[in-house]
Formats: sequence, C-alpha cells, structure tokens
Amino acid sequence: MPLIKSWVTSANSATSPFPLNNLPYGVFTAADGEAHCGVAIGDQILDLTMLEEDGVIAVGELPVFDVPFWNEFMEEGPAAWAALRARLSELLAQGGDDTLSGDADLRARALVPQKGAELHLPLLVAEYTDFYAGRHHATNVGTMFRGAENALPPNWLHIPIGYNGRASSVVVSGTDVRRPWGQLKSPDHDLPAFLPCRRFDLELEMGAIVGTASDGPITVAEADENIFGYVLLNDWSARDIQAWEYQPLGPFQAKSTATTISPWIVTKAALEPFRCDTPPREFELLDHLKDVGPMLYDIGLSVTLAPEGKAPTTIAETNYREMYYSAAQQLAHHTSAGTPMNVGDLLGSGTISGAEKHQRGSLLELSWGGKEPLTLDTGDMRTFLEDGDTLALHGAAKGDGYTIGFGPCTGRILPALKDPYAR
Repeated sequence: MPLIKSWVTSANSATSPFPLNNLPYGVFTAADGEAHCGVAIGDQILDLTMLEEDGVIAVGELPVFDVPFWNEFMEEGPAAWAALRARLSELLAQGGDDTLSGDADLRARALVPQKGAELHLPLLVAEYTDFYAGRHHATNVGTMFRGAENALPPNWLHIPIGYNGRASSVVVSGTDVRRPWGQLKSPDHDLPAFLPCRRFDLELEMGAIVGTASDGPITVAEADENIFGYVLLNDWSARDIQAWEYQPLGPFQAKSTATTISPWIVTKAALEPFRCDTPPREFELLDHLKDVGPMLYDIGLSVTLAPEGKAPTTIAETNYREMYYSAAQQLAHHTSAGTPMNVGDLLGSGTISGAEKHQRGSLLELSWGGKEPLTLDTGDMRTFLEDGDTLALHGAAKGDGYTIGFGPCTGRILPALKDPYAR
C-alpha cells in the first residue's frame, strides 16, 4: 500500500511518523485545559472530543470521546473501530470529504500542534501482564545464570511464559522514574540488606492492548481480532532485587517500579501491511497455540541512552519480528485456563532481542551481566542505568513512501529517595 495523501501537508512526508496510513489514538490537554481524545496526523493532533461535540463524527448513540481515555470507544467493538478509521480517512484525505478541510473555523478549532502538547496515558489500564517470549533474550539470560546447556527451561518452547504485573505503575512517556529501594543480597554473605537498586535496567518491548473483553478460552484467531492496537513499552527492571526475590517464584518488586508506554496507540489496522510470520519452531505447538497466519509485525526498534546533559547514543537496534510468540498467542494462552480478559488489558511482549550483540534489548544482555561495560558516544561507560540517564525507545514500520511511527517512549532516572519511609 502506498502513502495516502492528506490535505494536512506535514502528514505527506515519507519520514513523518503519522501519515494518513497511521491515524494513532491518544489523549492530550486541549485549549480548554481538559484532556481530550485525539488522533495524530502529521505534526498536528485532531481533536475528536471537540468533533464529536460538534456532530462531525459519531460512534453509536452515546458519546464515547467525552472521557480522557479510549476504553469506551474500544468497547464499541471492531465494527466501530473500522467505521471511525474510515470516517477519519474521509475527513483527512486529499480530495475527500471537505467538512473539515473546507471550513477554516472548524479546522482552527480541531487541529492542535503536537509541538508543546501535553500527552497523557491513552487508556485506563485494566490489568497488566508481562511475558518472557523473546527467544534470543531468554537464551542470553538463561546462559548467564544457568549455562548455555540449560539456557531455556523445558517449557519455554511450548508456552509463552508470563507474570501478572501492576497496572497502577504504568506511566506515559516523559514521566520520570525514581530508582527503587529493595532487598539486595550481599555478595559477601547470605543475609540481605534494604538498599537502593544498583542494577537498574530497561527492557525493550511492545505492548498489545486488548480491545474486546472475553470470558473463557479463546482461539489464537479470536485473540488476534480482540487486539485493538500496539504501543512501545519499557518494562523497567531492578535486576539485583529480581535476583534475590526470584527464588522460586517470578518477578515482583523488581518489576513494580514503573512500566512506560508510548502515548499513541497504533491500531492493528495501520499495521496490517507489515504482518510477518513467527520464527521456525523445533516443536509443534499444541492446537490452542498454533499459528493461524502471519501474527507478528515488521517493526524496526531501537534504544537510545543519554547521560544527564549529554547527547544520546543508540545502544540497541532490533525488530518486533524477532519474537517467538505473537501477542495473539500470548492472549490466547492467557485465556486458556478460563481467565476473563478486560477492555484495556495490557500485554507486554517480553524483551525483544536479536541474534547479534547490538540487537540486545536490555543492558543486562548488552553488558553481559555487568561484565562487559558499554562505551557511549560521549565516552561515558555503562553496565546498568545511572541517575540522570534518559532512555528512549523508538519504533517504526517502513511502508511504500511512508512511515508508521509510535511516538516517543522516554523516561529519566531520578535518584533513589534518601529515606523512602520519610513522611
């Protein structure tokens, strides 16, 4: 599919992350000081809350954009998702419906420059599950801690492993993240100490947003239909806290500090041209997890790290197609024991790493557990994150003369509190 031209000229650049082919959904602070639902187009935001009030767009009989989140619209279902996308395409296309393009006053009220706009979480996160579904990442981590011969646990090639995280700790891009305190095991003796995290890390992931509720097991095909869209996701990780508490259960405090997501939900419809297959498998998956077609997406991903006051360095470059399990398979597996899923549930893909060193999606892998420090372009050295560092995840799918982007996914590390219990 080639670039679809818009009368919003900034959307027609091959490098713009938000062409008419994209139309991602977010929430921003409007001129009235209230948070409105909006759509990114070029360097502008189209105010859907205002257009709904003016009767230019309508979804069902009741308003859905009078709230500062997209959950109510998601609840309308796939037919409404497709209808809104079609209507927005008509309104914004070059030579399309001139209701908006032909009315200077309406245009002035409906379009808001992205530059300087305050963006918010685009959804109410109902629940959050993070997976461990990237083979290169799991192999690297397993090799570090169990040796190459036991890198993958016996179940890994048969099920997407995951754990339930904290929806309350999901934050939007640009939110500062404070270094956490936790129990750390001393290298000199067996007793732990309560200290600030010393091995704070990022995890480069994609997040899938559930747009249709379910009750009981659903198939992979049904799960794919139930996914509304995708965001970039950084699952901040306290590796030293994790090493102590990961005996014998899964991550808990090590993963509860924050999870940062990008502010724009890129819909599944926008990503359709970029579908690709999951990797070859050594074992045939059980029927309830079998692939039913191309379920991954060709989305280029990268990570930059900027020490405080200094320029960023690209420390990793990989692709979402490296995942071993798709979001649809993760969702289908999640429901297989009867788990009800809610509109607004967020599924983290797991760290996305490739086969080469520069493709590793965490500092744990890039520095090989701290044994191989990275040298940044600034000359600074890193094994794990330091206070003042700013991390940024970037993602884009490249089409025929256009780019499908996700917007920023950034966070700056603040020092740990001197006394976390001071009041």
